[in-house]
Amino acid sequence: MSDEPQIKIVKDGPYLVSGGVKLDHKVMVSVGHHREYHEGESLPQAQNYALCRCGHSKNMPFCDGSHTAAHFDGTEVASKVPFDERVEVFTGPTLDLYDDNRCAFARFCHREDGDVWTLTEESGNERLREEAIKAAIDCPAGRLVQHDKRADYAEIEPSFEPEIDVLEDPDKQCSGPLFVKGRLPLKSADGSAYEVRNRYALCRCGGSQNKPFCDAMHVNLGFNDGLKW
Repeated sequence: MSDEPQIKIVKDGPYLVSGGVKLDHKVMVSVGHHREYHEGESLPQAQNYALCRCGHSKNMPFCDGSHTAAHFDGTEVASKVPFDERVEVFTGPTLDLYDDNRCAFARFCHREDGDVWTLTEESGNERLREEAIKAAIDCPAGRLVQHDKRADYAEIEPSFEPEIDVLEDPDKQCSGPLFVKGRLPLKSADGSAYEVRNRYALCRCGGSQNKPFCDAMHVNLGFNDGLKW
């Protein structure tokens, strides 16, 4: 495997992670009308490891070879068209919100004063502007990106080191996707590369219709990885 931090998808198999990428466990918790990430249980760390993609492993979040017995079809169907060419743009007085509709149903886009789209429209108000930014940057799917009209239209993105967070959603009584941070390269099973993004969410329940990315099917399936919430 490569020594560089990256994720390589195996055909009908796991995600191979190389380069000593930190693996963390996070629980998505509702606090009032917004969501927060709380620390979960400690996970083993390694220079290289394989993460389950089929949803059947008995050693979550790691692959144990169950994809073979499950006859897992991991065919990748997600578009490789660049983010900026796929988005719908929502405009506000100080922010423009780019939205590519890749929803993992993590629900960070809702805040006490409204959803990210409404808050963007009201971003002339300083407090609501900050809420609009927070609602976008906490989205694990990377679906939502704010552009700052006060700073040459720059993307507003958190600074992340390469990391993968295994997410849980106790409010929906299910386990969520893999939250990939820090512009970690993602390589397809066919050897091609996906666009490098600061945030994206990978399916690990096996049910997504937009593989390899999460489309919230874990909620419909009631996917449970067996880790402590």
